[in-house]
Amino acid sequence: MYYMKYKWRLFVLLLLPIFVSSQKKITDLSIVYNSVITSSRDSANKISSTTSYFVKESLSRAEVTSNLFSSVTIYDAKAGAGVILKEVNGQKLLIRLNQANYNEKNKRFADLIFTNTNRTKAIAGYLCTEATASSADGFEISVFYTRDLMPANKSYDPAFKNLEGLPLEYELKKGALQIRYTLASVSLNPVAASKFDIPASGYRELSYEESKNRKMGNQ
Repeated sequence: MYYMKYKWRLFVLLLLPIFVSSQKKITDLSIVYNSVITSSRDSANKISSTTSYFVKESLSRAEVTSNLFSSVTIYDAKAGAGVILKEVNGQKLLIRLNQANYNEKNKRFADLIFTNTNRTKAIAGYLCTEATASSADGFEISVFYTRDLMPANKSYDPAFKNLEGLPLEYELKKGALQIRYTLASVSLNPVAASKFDIPASGYRELSYEESKNRKMGNQ
């Protein structure tokens, strides 16, 4: 009897890696979304932008670009330090971030709890499940994510740090405001380390507190 139990346990242990390996941990990631901001009060007025994330192990780079503004955040989750790069009225600014600053900047997404719905869809060849959550400041979030891919660095996008997979499409709503993100491209190819270089010159440097006084720290 003991021998049969031993054989059964061994069989289960041999099968375990097959199930575990179905989710791929990714250390390098490039993902681009097209986003549109609309208001039900003025549906004709839309603001379009592109949001890009580049991830390499503990390093991440987030870029937001539109015809109205652009912003880059480079962050090292292991070191707990990074910068925000902005160009405002022709002036190039570099804002230093520590771990506390980064957390404050993203506090609306702290401790989000996602609940899966029964909706699924295929995006870019990946089967995605819908999940929903509510932010502390009143945003209703719905996201379609794939469990097939799991970023090893889950701090690259604080909104989805607690999500059990990679977000491929999502939407944020608050009152009349709606922000919708749709996938433009996703790549698991190695990301160049130079993507995370912080400029040594050409920028006026501000502390995070100084940027908040100028109302730029959370933009």
